[in-house]
Amino acid sequence: MEAKENKMGTMPEGRLLAGMAIPMMISMLLQALYNVVDSYFVSRVSQDAFNALSLAFPLQSLMIGLGAGTGLGVNALISRALGEKRQDAADRVANTAIVLFALCAALFAVIGFTCSGPFFRAQTDAVGIVEAGDVYCTICLGFSAGIFFQFCFERFLQATGRTSLSMVTQISGAAINIVMDPILIFGLLGFPAMGVKGAAIATVLGQIVAAVMGLFINLRRNPDIHLKLSEMRWRKDVAAEVYKIGFPSILMQCVGSFLVFGMNQILLTFSTVATAVYGAYFKLQSFIFMPVFGLNNGMIPIISYNYGARRPDRVKKTIRLSIFAAVGIMLVGVLMFELFPAQLLRIFDADAAMLRDGVPAFRIIATSYLFAGFCIIVGSVFQAIGNPMHSLIVSICRQLLVLLPAAYLLSLTRRLELVWLSYPIAEIFSLFLSVYFLRKTMRKMHERLEVD
Repeated sequence: MEAKENKMGTMPEGRLLAGMAIPMMISMLLQALYNVVDSYFVSRVSQDAFNALSLAFPLQSLMIGLGAGTGLGVNALISRALGEKRQDAADRVANTAIVLFALCAALFAVIGFTCSGPFFRAQTDAVGIVEAGDVYCTICLGFSAGIFFQFCFERFLQATGRTSLSMVTQISGAAINIVMDPILIFGLLGFPAMGVKGAAIATVLGQIVAAVMGLFINLRRNPDIHLKLSEMRWRKDVAAEVYKIGFPSILMQCVGSFLVFGMNQILLTFSTVATAVYGAYFKLQSFIFMPVFGLNNGMIPIISYNYGARRPDRVKKTIRLSIFAAVGIMLVGVLMFELFPAQLLRIFDADAAMLRDGVPAFRIIATSYLFAGFCIIVGSVFQAIGNPMHSLIVSICRQLLVLLPAAYLLSLTRRLELVWLSYPIAEIFSLFLSVYFLRKTMRKMHERLEVD
């Protein structure tokens, strides 16, 4: 009997993309919300505690990057295998993915328990920041199994077109974290006040709940993936294919972590207020970027499936629709940061000094959003159809060869507001490079499908 065609090969592209992406965008917004909630409550504990979360970002970013990159490879391979009607290949990827994510969790448990303190002491000698950061990262990284298996089970759902079910897992995790944050940080309902430690515990609890929900939903509601304990083992060939696609994304996240670390070192030469502004910006910008990443997560399996099914017309239309949607989202971000920078900063209990440095920072950085939406979508297109090195090249050039050196050179003027110009400078460079690689990628896609 002929296998039934998945909706990713038959449904009109606009309706399909909306159905796949909107649940992911909503769930990613919730993810952004609970990141901000953490910092909102921690900022009420002390400025040292808030700075600790800001300086912790590079380590957390590495952890998320490994999970997201592994998930990207798994997502693309499962979608492509289903598009090619190879159920056995899709199942091999899914069962091997369980092992890959377990190894990722073990790696970051070691990092969390051994490297958190040295990481903060390398950045600052402020005792309050070091102590708070050490506790926070030890818990978040040491007990990272929750977030890695959350990535795993969500990507299974996304790869098979069940993004609304994936949203359920993320909502459950976000809800737990948001509810438990004030309870554990301030000691409500009979719990002891734990400050930053409470924020970390609430985060880990939310991730564990989301992972358990994801496993349950896949077992009960995802017939396109067959998970068997006897099949969950290391497969070198599958791991190689997963990381062939996902490694550039992981490396890009590593580059991003290095960028944030480097920017924090530059900003610390001005003041700890400057790093607090940068930390506040990173929390708030997630409300704009997370929906675009959700759009990406909805777009990638559609492109991978139709690329595997040899339907370039559906691939191209999905890309166009995704670019228009991403640019629209980023324009909302421009308006938000240009019109309401002071109000946004006050979310984190900003004082006069933080407002003085933060308002111009937000307005200058936001100009880069005019180009960022296009570049984000195009980078994911490269990964979805087998040209991940293009994404890597764009990311490295943007962040390490343009943004960070520009920030350092502008910091020599001793005018903090000029440092933020490095963001729009780097994004304009990224735009031109992305356009070049997109044309090259689409040309090769047509040549490959014609030969095959």
